[in-house]
Amino acid sequence: MILEQLPIGVPATITAIDWARLAPEEAQRLRALGVDEAAEISIAHRGVFGGRDPIAITIGRMTVALRRSHAAAIEVQQA
Repeated sequence: MILEQLPIGVPATITAIDWARLAPEEAQRLRALGVDEAAEISIAHRGVFGGRDPIAITIGRMTVALRRSHAAAIEVQQA
């Protein structure tokens, strides 16, 4: 499943990322924040306005906000 479909609070592991869908500088920033294959994540919350942007994900002790377009490029498997 893709990350944006993951229910809030459910732990998951990133299985694949379609880096080609992201701009090079965005991909570099996500990698620097630890968003990569095999990372364990969960969705902390979703935005409440309009398109539900941004999606806040938890990686370890850090919370990172992602656009839905970025989340659509990330495949996860529930733990």
